[in-house]
Amino acid sequence: MLQTLIIRNYALIDEVEIDFASGFSIITGETGAGKSIMLGALGLLLGGRADTKAIADKSRKTIIEATFTGDDEELIIRREISPSGRSRAFVNDSPVTLQELAEKTVKLLDIHSQHANLSLNSREGQLQIIDAMSDTAEILEKYRKLFREYVAVRQQLKKIKEQNDKIRERRDLIEYQLQELNKINPKRGELEEVERRFEMLSDADDIRYHLSESFSRLNGHDESALQQIKDAQEELSLINPDILDEGLEEDERLIMRLKDLYVELKDIAETIENLADSIESNPVELSRTGARMRQLLDAVKHFHVEDGDALVDLKEQLTRELAQLDGNDFETQELEQQGKRLARELKELGEILSEKRKEGGEKFAARLMERTIPLGLPNLRFKVKVTPAKLTIDGGDIIEFVCSFNKNGDFLPMATTASGGELSRLTLGIKSLMAEKMEMPTIIFDEIDTGVSGEIADKMGRMMESMADNMQVITITHLPQVAARGKDHFKVYKRDTEDRTISDIKHLTREERIKEIAGMLSGETLTESGIRAAEALLGV
Repeated sequence: MLQTLIIRNYALIDEVEIDFASGFSIITGETGAGKSIMLGALGLLLGGRADTKAIADKSRKTIIEATFTGDDEELIIRREISPSGRSRAFVNDSPVTLQELAEKTVKLLDIHSQHANLSLNSREGQLQIIDAMSDTAEILEKYRKLFREYVAVRQQLKKIKEQNDKIRERRDLIEYQLQELNKINPKRGELEEVERRFEMLSDADDIRYHLSESFSRLNGHDESALQQIKDAQEELSLINPDILDEGLEEDERLIMRLKDLYVELKDIAETIENLADSIESNPVELSRTGARMRQLLDAVKHFHVEDGDALVDLKEQLTRELAQLDGNDFETQELEQQGKRLARELKELGEILSEKRKEGGEKFAARLMERTIPLGLPNLRFKVKVTPAKLTIDGGDIIEFVCSFNKNGDFLPMATTASGGELSRLTLGIKSLMAEKMEMPTIIFDEIDTGVSGEIADKMGRMMESMADNMQVITITHLPQVAARGKDHFKVYKRDTEDRTISDIKHLTREERIKEIAGMLSGETLTESGIRAAEALLGV
Protein backbone atom coordinates (compact mmCIF):
# COMPACT_ATOMS: atom_id res chain seq x y z
CA MET A 1 0.00 0.00 0.00
CA LEU A 2 0.95 3.66 -0.39
CA GLN A 3 2.12 4.73 3.04
CA THR A 4 3.74 8.12 2.51
CA LEU A 5 3.81 10.63 -0.34
CA ILE A 6 6.27 13.56 -0.35
CA ILE A 7 6.09 16.28 -3.00
CA ARG A 8 8.60 19.15 -3.13
CA ASN A 9 8.68 22.07 -5.58
CA TYR A 10 6.12 20.70 -8.01
CA ALA A 11 3.67 23.08 -9.72
CA LEU A 12 1.68 24.89 -6.99
CA ILE A 13 2.97 22.58 -4.29
CA ASP A 14 5.95 23.85 -2.33
CA GLU A 15 6.25 20.91 0.04
CA VAL A 16 3.73 18.41 1.34
CA GLU A 17 4.04 15.10 3.14
CA ILE A 18 1.00 12.87 3.36
CA ASP A 19 0.69 9.71 5.44
CA PHE A 20 -1.97 7.38 4.08
CA ALA A 21 -3.60 4.55 5.99
CA SER A 22 -4.99 1.30 4.71
CA GLY A 23 -8.63 1.05 3.71
CA PHE A 24 -10.68 3.84 2.13
CA SER A 25 -9.23 7.38 2.02
CA ILE A 26 -10.96 10.47 0.62
CA ILE A 27 -9.43 13.57 -0.94
CA THR A 28 -11.64 16.63 -1.45
CA GLY A 29 -11.10 20.25 -2.28
CA GLU A 30 -12.33 23.03 -4.51
CA THR A 31 -11.81 22.88 -8.24
CA GLY A 32 -8.29 24.12 -9.03
CA ALA A 33 -7.03 23.62 -5.49
CA GLY A 34 -4.39 21.15 -6.68
CA LYS A 35 -5.89 17.67 -6.49
CA SER A 36 -4.87 16.91 -10.08
CA ILE A 37 -1.35 18.14 -9.28
CA MET A 38 -1.00 15.31 -6.77
CA LEU A 39 -2.03 12.81 -9.42
CA GLY A 40 0.49 14.33 -11.83
CA ALA A 41 3.21 13.89 -9.23
CA LEU A 42 2.22 10.26 -8.68
CA GLY A 43 2.22 9.80 -12.45
CA LEU A 44 5.92 10.65 -12.45
CA LEU A 45 6.50 7.72 -10.10
CA LEU A 46 4.79 5.50 -12.67
CA GLY A 47 7.38 6.53 -15.27
CA GLY A 48 5.52 9.52 -16.70
CA ARG A 49 7.23 12.18 -18.78
CA ALA A 50 8.96 14.94 -16.79
CA ASP A 51 8.34 18.59 -17.71
CA THR A 52 10.48 21.45 -16.43
CA LYS A 53 7.41 23.72 -16.59
CA ALA A 54 6.17 21.93 -13.46
CA ILE A 55 9.22 23.13 -11.48
CA ALA A 56 7.97 26.06 -9.44
CA ASP A 57 11.31 27.32 -8.08
CA LYS A 58 13.90 27.10 -10.88
CA SER A 59 16.74 27.35 -8.36
CA ARG A 60 16.08 23.92 -6.87
CA LYS A 61 15.04 20.50 -8.07
CA THR A 62 11.67 18.82 -7.87
CA ILE A 63 11.40 15.69 -5.73
CA ILE A 64 8.51 13.21 -5.70
CA GLU A 65 8.92 10.34 -3.22
CA ALA A 66 6.57 7.58 -2.15
CA THR A 67 6.94 4.83 0.40
CA PHE A 68 5.10 1.57 -0.28
CA THR A 69 4.71 -1.21 2.28
CA GLY A 70 3.51 -4.78 2.02
CA ASP A 71 4.56 -8.35 2.72
CA ASP A 72 6.91 -7.10 5.44
CA GLU A 73 8.80 -5.09 2.83
CA GLU A 74 9.28 -1.34 2.44
CA LEU A 75 9.92 0.17 -0.98
CA ILE A 76 10.92 3.81 -1.43
CA ILE A 77 10.39 5.19 -4.94
CA ARG A 78 11.83 8.61 -5.77
CA ARG A 79 11.89 10.80 -8.87
CA GLU A 80 14.05 13.92 -9.15
CA ILE A 81 13.88 16.60 -11.84
CA SER A 82 16.62 19.21 -12.05
CA PRO A 83 15.95 22.77 -13.32
CA SER A 84 17.90 21.82 -16.46
CA GLY A 85 15.34 19.11 -17.18
CA ARG A 86 17.45 16.12 -16.23
CA SER A 87 15.34 13.40 -14.65
CA ARG A 88 16.54 10.63 -12.36
CA ALA A 89 14.68 7.75 -10.73
CA PHE A 90 15.56 5.67 -7.67
CA VAL A 91 14.24 2.55 -5.98
CA ASN A 92 15.51 2.26 -2.40
CA ASP A 93 18.17 4.85 -3.29
CA SER A 94 19.47 2.76 -6.20
CA PRO A 95 19.24 4.50 -9.59
CA VAL A 96 16.95 2.84 -12.16
CA THR A 97 15.80 3.58 -15.69
CA LEU A 98 12.30 4.92 -16.32
CA GLN A 99 11.35 1.59 -17.84
CA GLU A 100 12.52 -0.24 -14.72
CA LEU A 101 10.65 2.30 -12.60
CA ALA A 102 7.44 1.77 -14.56
CA GLU A 103 7.76 -2.03 -14.35
CA LYS A 104 8.17 -1.78 -10.58
CA THR A 105 5.36 0.68 -9.80
CA VAL A 106 2.75 -0.72 -12.21
CA LYS A 107 2.29 -3.60 -9.75
CA LEU A 108 1.97 -1.23 -6.78
CA LEU A 109 -0.43 1.46 -7.88
CA ASP A 110 -3.28 1.97 -10.34
CA ILE A 111 -4.48 5.51 -11.03
CA HIS A 112 -7.87 5.81 -12.70
CA SER A 113 -8.38 9.18 -14.38
CA GLN A 114 -10.14 10.53 -17.48
CA HIS A 115 -7.20 9.18 -19.48
CA ALA A 116 -7.91 5.75 -18.02
CA ASN A 117 -11.50 6.05 -19.32
CA LEU A 118 -10.10 6.46 -22.80
CA SER A 119 -8.02 3.33 -22.28
CA LEU A 120 -11.06 1.37 -21.11
CA ASN A 121 -12.90 2.46 -24.26
CA SER A 122 -10.10 1.34 -26.57
CA ARG A 123 -9.98 -2.14 -28.06
CA GLU A 124 -6.47 -2.61 -26.68
CA GLY A 125 -7.57 -1.67 -23.18
CA GLN A 126 -10.64 -3.89 -23.35
CA LEU A 127 -8.53 -6.81 -24.61
CA GLN A 128 -6.20 -6.40 -21.63
CA ILE A 129 -9.17 -6.41 -19.24
CA ILE A 130 -10.64 -9.61 -20.70
CA ASP A 131 -7.26 -11.32 -20.69
CA ALA A 132 -6.78 -10.36 -17.05
CA MET A 133 -10.26 -11.61 -16.18
CA SER A 134 -9.97 -14.82 -18.25
CA ASP A 135 -6.71 -16.16 -16.80
CA THR A 136 -5.07 -16.21 -20.24
CA ALA A 137 -1.62 -15.16 -19.00
CA GLU A 138 0.00 -18.60 -19.35
CA ILE A 139 -1.43 -19.49 -22.75
CA LEU A 140 -0.96 -15.93 -24.03
CA GLU A 141 2.71 -16.02 -23.07
CA LYS A 142 3.07 -19.35 -24.89
CA TYR A 143 1.20 -17.98 -27.90
CA ARG A 144 3.33 -14.82 -28.07
CA LYS A 145 6.54 -16.84 -27.86
CA LEU A 146 5.32 -19.03 -30.71
CA PHE A 147 4.19 -15.97 -32.69
CA ARG A 148 7.64 -14.39 -32.39
CA GLU A 149 9.21 -17.65 -33.61
CA TYR A 150 6.79 -17.70 -36.54
CA VAL A 151 7.57 -14.08 -37.44
CA ALA A 152 11.31 -14.78 -37.19
CA VAL A 153 10.98 -17.79 -39.53
CA ARG A 154 8.90 -15.79 -42.01
CA GLN A 155 11.43 -12.96 -41.95
CA GLN A 156 14.32 -15.40 -42.41
CA LEU A 157 12.46 -17.12 -45.25
CA LYS A 158 11.78 -13.77 -46.90
CA LYS A 159 15.43 -12.80 -46.56
CA ILE A 160 16.62 -16.09 -48.05
CA LYS A 161 14.14 -15.82 -50.91
CA GLU A 162 15.40 -12.33 -51.63
CA GLN A 163 18.95 -13.68 -51.60
CA ASN A 164 17.95 -16.51 -53.91
CA ASP A 165 16.25 -14.06 -56.26
CA LYS A 166 19.46 -12.03 -56.42
CA ILE A 167 21.46 -15.22 -56.98
CA ARG A 168 19.12 -16.28 -59.78
CA GLU A 169 19.41 -12.85 -61.40
CA ARG A 170 23.19 -13.03 -61.16
CA ARG A 171 23.21 -16.59 -62.47
CA ASP A 172 21.05 -15.63 -65.46
CA LEU A 173 23.39 -12.76 -66.27
CA ILE A 174 26.49 -14.95 -65.98
CA GLU A 175 24.95 -17.70 -68.08
CA TYR A 176 24.07 -15.16 -70.77
CA GLN A 177 27.57 -13.66 -70.71
CA LEU A 178 29.17 -17.11 -70.86
CA GLN A 179 26.92 -18.03 -73.75
CA GLU A 180 28.15 -14.97 -75.63
CA LEU A 181 31.79 -15.66 -74.74
CA ASN A 182 31.46 -19.30 -75.76
CA LYS A 183 30.16 -18.20 -79.13
CA ILE A 184 33.21 -15.98 -79.55
CA ASN A 185 35.54 -18.57 -77.95
CA PRO A 186 38.55 -16.25 -77.53
CA LYS A 187 42.06 -17.70 -77.24
CA ARG A 188 44.91 -16.22 -75.29
CA GLY A 189 47.10 -14.13 -77.66
CA GLU A 190 44.63 -14.58 -80.52
CA LEU A 191 43.67 -10.93 -80.97
CA GLU A 192 47.29 -9.80 -81.38
CA GLU A 193 47.91 -12.59 -83.90
CA VAL A 194 44.74 -11.78 -85.84
CA GLU A 195 45.62 -8.08 -85.95
CA ARG A 196 49.09 -8.91 -87.24
CA ARG A 197 47.68 -11.32 -89.81
CA PHE A 198 45.09 -8.79 -90.94
CA GLU A 199 47.72 -6.10 -91.39
CA MET A 200 49.88 -8.48 -93.40
CA LEU A 201 47.02 -9.58 -95.67
CA SER A 202 45.90 -6.00 -96.15
CA ASP A 203 49.40 -4.98 -97.46
CA ALA A 204 50.37 -8.30 -99.10
CA ASP A 205 51.36 -6.81 -102.47
CA ASP A 206 53.56 -4.10 -100.97
CA ILE A 207 55.16 -6.50 -98.50
CA ARG A 208 55.93 -9.05 -101.21
CA TYR A 209 57.40 -6.31 -103.45
CA HIS A 210 59.69 -5.01 -100.72
CA LEU A 211 60.76 -8.53 -99.73
CA SER A 212 61.59 -9.30 -103.36
CA GLU A 213 63.56 -6.11 -103.69
CA SER A 214 65.41 -6.92 -100.50
CA PHE A 215 66.23 -10.42 -101.75
CA SER A 216 67.35 -9.03 -105.11
CA ARG A 217 69.80 -6.67 -103.45
CA LEU A 218 71.21 -9.49 -101.39
CA ASN A 219 71.36 -12.23 -104.00
CA GLY A 220 69.61 -11.38 -107.19
CA HIS A 221 72.30 -10.23 -109.65
CA ASP A 222 76.06 -9.70 -110.21
CA GLU A 223 76.10 -6.55 -108.11
CA SER A 224 74.27 -8.12 -105.19
CA ALA A 225 75.71 -8.07 -101.70
CA LEU A 226 76.45 -11.80 -101.67
CA GLN A 227 78.26 -11.61 -104.98
CA GLN A 228 80.36 -8.69 -103.83
CA ILE A 229 81.30 -10.46 -100.56
CA LYS A 230 82.21 -13.54 -102.56
CA ASP A 231 84.39 -11.42 -104.89
CA ALA A 232 86.08 -9.75 -101.89
CA GLN A 233 86.78 -13.16 -100.41
CA GLU A 234 88.41 -14.33 -103.65
CA GLU A 235 90.58 -11.20 -103.80
CA LEU A 236 91.82 -11.74 -100.24
CA SER A 237 92.62 -15.37 -100.97
CA LEU A 238 95.28 -14.18 -103.45
CA ILE A 239 97.26 -12.65 -100.57
CA ASN A 240 99.37 -14.54 -98.08
CA PRO A 241 97.17 -14.26 -94.93
CA ASP A 242 100.17 -14.29 -92.61
CA ILE A 243 101.22 -10.95 -93.97
CA LEU A 244 97.90 -9.31 -93.02
CA ASP A 245 96.66 -11.43 -90.13
CA GLU A 246 99.83 -12.12 -88.21
CA GLY A 247 99.15 -13.32 -84.65
CA LEU A 248 95.41 -13.91 -85.19
CA GLU A 249 93.62 -17.11 -84.59
CA GLU A 250 92.23 -19.03 -87.56
CA ASP A 251 88.62 -17.98 -87.01
CA GLU A 252 89.68 -14.35 -86.60
CA ARG A 253 91.35 -14.05 -89.95
CA LEU A 254 89.68 -11.70 -92.43
CA ILE A 255 88.93 -14.37 -94.98
CA MET A 256 87.16 -16.50 -92.36
CA ARG A 257 85.14 -13.54 -91.22
CA LEU A 258 84.05 -12.89 -94.80
CA LYS A 259 83.09 -16.52 -95.14
CA ASP A 260 80.92 -16.26 -91.99
CA LEU A 261 79.34 -13.05 -93.25
CA TYR A 262 78.60 -14.67 -96.58
CA VAL A 263 76.90 -17.63 -94.89
CA GLU A 264 74.79 -15.33 -92.67
CA LEU A 265 73.69 -13.08 -95.52
CA LYS A 266 72.87 -16.08 -97.67
CA ASP A 267 70.67 -17.43 -94.87
CA ILE A 268 68.96 -14.05 -94.53
CA ALA A 269 68.39 -13.92 -98.28
CA GLU A 270 66.85 -17.40 -98.27
CA THR A 271 64.58 -16.44 -95.38
CA ILE A 272 63.43 -13.30 -97.21
CA GLU A 273 62.85 -15.36 -100.33
CA ASN A 274 60.74 -17.86 -98.39
CA LEU A 275 58.73 -15.03 -96.82
CA ALA A 276 58.15 -13.49 -100.22
CA ASP A 277 56.99 -16.84 -101.57
CA SER A 278 54.60 -17.32 -98.61
CA ILE A 279 52.86 -13.99 -99.01
CA GLU A 280 50.17 -13.77 -101.58
CA SER A 281 46.99 -11.76 -102.03
CA ASN A 282 44.01 -13.69 -100.54
CA PRO A 283 40.77 -11.65 -100.39
CA VAL A 284 38.85 -14.53 -98.81
CA GLU A 285 41.37 -14.96 -96.02
CA LEU A 286 41.55 -11.19 -95.58
CA SER A 287 37.76 -10.99 -95.17
CA ARG A 288 37.69 -13.90 -92.74
CA THR A 289 40.55 -12.49 -90.64
CA GLY A 290 39.00 -9.03 -90.62
CA ALA A 291 35.67 -10.42 -89.44
CA ARG A 292 37.35 -12.33 -86.61
CA MET A 293 39.34 -9.28 -85.59
CA ARG A 294 36.21 -7.12 -85.47
CA GLN A 295 34.38 -9.79 -83.49
CA LEU A 296 37.13 -9.87 -80.85
CA LEU A 297 37.42 -6.06 -80.71
CA ASP A 298 33.65 -5.69 -80.34
CA ALA A 299 33.71 -8.21 -77.48
CA VAL A 300 36.51 -6.29 -75.74
CA LYS A 301 34.39 -3.14 -75.95
CA HIS A 302 31.12 -4.89 -74.97
CA PHE A 303 32.54 -6.58 -71.89
CA HIS A 304 34.56 -3.52 -70.88
CA VAL A 305 37.92 -5.28 -70.74
CA GLU A 306 41.36 -4.11 -71.86
CA ASP A 307 42.33 -6.67 -74.48
CA GLY A 308 41.71 -10.09 -75.95
CA ASP A 309 43.47 -11.95 -73.14
CA ALA A 310 41.15 -10.20 -70.65
CA LEU A 311 38.23 -11.84 -72.47
CA VAL A 312 39.73 -15.23 -71.67
CA ASP A 313 40.28 -14.16 -68.05
CA LEU A 314 36.64 -13.01 -67.82
CA LYS A 315 35.36 -16.28 -69.21
CA GLU A 316 37.35 -18.26 -66.65
CA GLN A 317 36.23 -15.98 -63.81
CA LEU A 318 32.53 -16.24 -64.75
CA THR A 319 32.81 -20.02 -65.01
CA ARG A 320 34.22 -20.21 -61.48
CA GLU A 321 31.56 -17.82 -60.10
CA LEU A 322 28.75 -19.80 -61.72
CA ALA A 323 29.99 -22.97 -60.04
CA GLN A 324 29.99 -21.20 -56.66
CA LEU A 325 26.48 -19.79 -57.18
CA ASP A 326 25.18 -23.24 -57.97
CA GLY A 327 26.62 -24.40 -54.65
CA ASN A 328 25.21 -21.47 -52.58
CA ASP A 329 21.58 -21.46 -53.70
CA PHE A 330 19.84 -21.45 -50.31
CA GLU A 331 17.26 -24.13 -49.67
CA THR A 332 13.89 -22.82 -48.47
CA GLN A 333 11.91 -26.03 -48.20
CA GLU A 334 12.88 -26.73 -44.58
CA LEU A 335 12.00 -23.19 -43.47
CA GLU A 336 8.70 -23.31 -45.33
CA GLN A 337 7.83 -26.54 -43.56
CA GLN A 338 8.80 -25.02 -40.22
CA GLY A 339 6.66 -21.96 -40.95
CA LYS A 340 3.65 -24.13 -41.83
CA ARG A 341 4.09 -26.12 -38.61
CA LEU A 342 4.29 -22.95 -36.50
CA ALA A 343 1.26 -21.52 -38.29
CA ARG A 344 -0.77 -24.63 -37.44
CA GLU A 345 0.31 -24.48 -33.80
CA LEU A 346 -0.45 -20.75 -33.68
CA LYS A 347 -3.91 -21.33 -35.08
CA GLU A 348 -4.58 -24.04 -32.50
CA LEU A 349 -3.35 -21.85 -29.64
CA GLY A 350 -5.27 -18.88 -31.02
CA GLU A 351 -8.49 -20.91 -31.03
CA ILE A 352 -7.90 -22.00 -27.43
CA LEU A 353 -7.17 -18.38 -26.49
CA SER A 354 -10.37 -17.24 -28.22
CA GLU A 355 -12.45 -19.81 -26.33
CA LYS A 356 -10.98 -18.71 -23.01
CA ARG A 357 -11.71 -15.08 -23.89
CA LYS A 358 -15.29 -15.91 -24.86
CA GLU A 359 -15.86 -17.84 -21.64
CA GLY A 360 -14.11 -15.18 -19.58
CA GLY A 361 -16.02 -12.42 -21.38
CA GLU A 362 -19.36 -14.06 -20.60
CA LYS A 363 -18.49 -14.43 -16.92
CA PHE A 364 -17.11 -10.88 -16.79
CA ALA A 365 -20.26 -9.46 -18.40
CA ALA A 366 -22.51 -11.34 -15.98
CA ARG A 367 -20.53 -10.22 -12.91
CA LEU A 368 -20.31 -6.65 -14.18
CA MET A 369 -24.08 -6.39 -14.67
CA GLU A 370 -24.64 -7.93 -11.25
CA ARG A 371 -22.38 -5.29 -9.74
CA THR A 372 -23.47 -2.22 -11.71
CA ILE A 373 -27.23 -2.69 -12.20
CA PRO A 374 -27.78 -1.69 -8.53
CA LEU A 375 -25.96 1.57 -9.30
CA GLY A 376 -29.07 2.96 -11.01
CA LEU A 377 -28.72 1.05 -14.28
CA PRO A 378 -31.80 -1.22 -14.15
CA ASN A 379 -31.96 -1.85 -17.90
CA LEU A 380 -28.25 -2.43 -18.40
CA ARG A 381 -27.29 -5.21 -20.76
CA PHE A 382 -23.59 -5.76 -21.34
CA LYS A 383 -21.71 -8.15 -23.64
CA VAL A 384 -18.10 -8.78 -24.59
CA LYS A 385 -18.00 -9.13 -28.35
CA VAL A 386 -15.20 -11.42 -29.56
CA THR A 387 -14.65 -11.16 -33.33
CA PRO A 388 -12.16 -13.38 -35.22
CA ALA A 389 -9.39 -11.44 -36.93
CA LYS A 390 -5.95 -11.88 -38.44
CA LEU A 391 -3.44 -13.38 -36.03
CA THR A 392 -1.27 -10.79 -34.30
CA ILE A 393 1.02 -10.77 -31.29
CA ASP A 394 -2.11 -10.57 -29.08
CA GLY A 395 -3.95 -13.43 -30.76
CA GLY A 396 -6.67 -13.59 -33.38
CA ASP A 397 -9.49 -11.67 -31.69
CA ILE A 398 -10.96 -8.18 -31.69
CA ILE A 399 -12.48 -7.46 -28.27
CA GLU A 400 -15.21 -4.87 -27.93
CA PHE A 401 -17.44 -3.97 -25.00
CA VAL A 402 -20.99 -3.38 -26.21
CA CYS A 403 -23.94 -2.47 -24.06
CA SER A 404 -27.45 -1.09 -23.91
CA PHE A 405 -28.85 1.12 -21.15
CA ASN A 406 -32.43 1.16 -22.41
CA LYS A 407 -35.00 -1.62 -22.37
CA ASN A 408 -34.82 -3.58 -25.66
CA GLY A 409 -32.23 -1.12 -26.95
CA ASP A 410 -29.58 -2.03 -29.47
CA PHE A 411 -26.13 -3.11 -28.32
CA LEU A 412 -23.64 -0.35 -29.14
CA PRO A 413 -19.95 0.19 -28.26
CA MET A 414 -19.54 1.30 -24.67
CA ALA A 415 -17.58 4.39 -25.73
CA THR A 416 -20.39 5.73 -27.92
CA THR A 417 -23.53 4.73 -26.05
CA ALA A 418 -22.67 5.55 -22.42
CA SER A 419 -23.26 8.98 -20.92
CA GLY A 420 -20.77 10.45 -18.45
CA GLY A 421 -22.61 9.13 -15.41
CA GLU A 422 -23.26 5.74 -16.98
CA LEU A 423 -19.62 5.42 -18.01
CA SER A 424 -18.51 6.32 -14.49
CA ARG A 425 -20.64 3.56 -12.98
CA LEU A 426 -19.54 0.99 -15.56
CA THR A 427 -15.93 1.99 -15.03
CA LEU A 428 -16.21 1.62 -11.27
CA GLY A 429 -17.72 -1.83 -11.73
CA ILE A 430 -14.92 -2.84 -14.11
CA LYS A 431 -12.24 -1.47 -11.80
CA SER A 432 -13.69 -3.22 -8.77
CA LEU A 433 -13.72 -6.57 -10.60
CA MET A 434 -10.17 -6.04 -11.84
CA ALA A 435 -8.93 -5.02 -8.44
CA GLU A 436 -10.29 -8.25 -6.95
CA LYS A 437 -8.79 -10.33 -9.74
CA MET A 438 -5.38 -8.72 -9.95
CA GLU A 439 -4.90 -8.09 -6.22
CA MET A 440 -3.65 -4.56 -6.83
CA PRO A 441 -2.37 -3.12 -3.50
CA THR A 442 -3.54 0.46 -4.15
CA ILE A 443 -6.01 2.10 -6.51
CA ILE A 444 -6.67 5.82 -6.84
CA PHE A 445 -9.92 7.09 -8.39
CA ASP A 446 -9.99 10.60 -9.81
CA GLU A 447 -13.63 11.75 -9.68
CA ILE A 448 -14.94 8.43 -10.97
CA ASP A 449 -18.33 9.46 -9.55
CA THR A 450 -18.73 12.28 -12.08
CA GLY A 451 -22.28 12.59 -13.38
CA VAL A 452 -24.04 10.85 -10.46
CA SER A 453 -25.64 12.03 -7.23
CA GLY A 454 -27.97 11.09 -4.44
CA GLU A 455 -28.63 7.40 -3.86
CA ILE A 456 -26.43 6.30 -6.76
CA ALA A 457 -23.52 8.28 -5.33
CA ASP A 458 -24.06 6.55 -2.00
CA LYS A 459 -24.04 3.15 -3.69
CA MET A 460 -20.82 3.98 -5.56
CA GLY A 461 -19.30 5.07 -2.26
CA ARG A 462 -20.38 1.79 -0.68
CA MET A 463 -18.79 -0.13 -3.57
CA MET A 464 -15.47 1.66 -3.13
CA GLU A 465 -15.72 1.15 0.62
CA SER A 466 -16.26 -2.56 -0.02
CA MET A 467 -13.26 -2.66 -2.35
CA ALA A 468 -11.18 -1.16 0.47
CA ASP A 469 -11.73 -4.28 2.55
CA ASN A 470 -9.11 -6.03 0.40
CA MET A 471 -6.97 -3.15 -0.84
CA GLN A 472 -6.13 0.48 -0.30
CA VAL A 473 -8.57 2.80 -2.11
CA ILE A 474 -7.94 6.54 -2.42
CA THR A 475 -10.72 8.58 -4.07
CA ILE A 476 -10.80 12.18 -5.20
CA THR A 477 -14.45 13.22 -5.12
CA HIS A 478 -16.87 16.14 -5.11
CA LEU A 479 -19.76 14.08 -3.73
CA PRO A 480 -20.53 14.18 -0.01
CA GLN A 481 -22.15 10.72 -0.13
CA VAL A 482 -18.84 9.25 -1.32
CA ALA A 483 -16.69 11.40 0.96
CA ALA A 484 -18.64 10.23 4.00
CA ARG A 485 -17.72 6.60 3.30
CA GLY A 486 -13.98 7.16 3.72
CA LYS A 487 -12.04 6.12 6.78
CA ASP A 488 -9.56 8.99 6.37
CA HIS A 489 -10.30 12.33 4.82
CA PHE A 490 -7.77 14.78 3.30
CA LYS A 491 -8.48 18.24 2.00
CA VAL A 492 -6.46 20.01 -0.70
CA TYR A 493 -6.60 23.79 -0.49
CA LYS A 494 -4.78 26.92 -1.64
CA ARG A 495 -3.12 29.48 0.56
CA ASP A 496 -1.18 32.64 -0.16
CA THR A 497 2.40 33.29 0.95
CA GLU A 498 4.32 36.53 0.64
CA ASP A 499 5.28 35.93 -2.98
CA ARG A 500 2.88 33.35 -4.43
CA THR A 501 -0.11 31.04 -4.06
CA ILE A 502 0.62 27.45 -3.11
CA SER A 503 -1.41 24.25 -2.74
CA ASP A 504 -1.38 22.32 0.50
CA ILE A 505 -3.14 19.29 1.97
CA LYS A 506 -4.17 18.35 5.46
CA HIS A 507 -5.69 15.38 7.24
CA LEU A 508 -9.07 16.41 8.61
CA THR A 509 -10.16 15.85 12.16
CA ARG A 510 -13.70 14.63 12.86
CA GLU A 511 -14.94 18.21 13.37
CA GLU A 512 -13.15 19.48 10.27
CA ARG A 513 -14.53 16.60 8.28
CA ILE A 514 -18.10 17.38 9.35
CA LYS A 515 -17.65 20.97 8.19
CA GLU A 516 -16.06 19.89 4.88
CA ILE A 517 -18.92 17.51 4.04
CA ALA A 518 -21.48 20.07 5.21
CA GLY A 519 -19.89 22.57 2.85
CA MET A 520 -20.11 20.04 0.03
CA LEU A 521 -23.82 19.69 0.82
CA SER A 522 -24.81 23.31 1.34
CA GLY A 523 -22.15 25.40 -0.34
CA GLU A 524 -19.80 28.03 1.07
CA THR A 525 -22.23 29.13 3.78
CA LEU A 526 -22.50 26.46 6.42
CA THR A 527 -25.99 25.89 7.74
CA GLU A 528 -27.23 24.02 10.71
CA SER A 529 -29.15 21.68 8.47
CA GLY A 530 -25.97 21.07 6.48
CA ILE A 531 -24.08 20.21 9.64
CA ARG A 532 -26.81 17.80 10.73
CA ALA A 533 -26.88 16.19 7.27
CA ALA A 534 -23.11 15.77 7.31
CA GLU A 535 -23.27 14.18 10.75
CA ALA A 536 -25.98 11.83 9.51
CA LEU A 537 -23.87 10.79 6.53
CA LEU A 538 -20.92 10.19 8.82
CA GLY A 539 -23.06 8.30 11.33
CA VAL A 540 -22.03 10.66 14.13
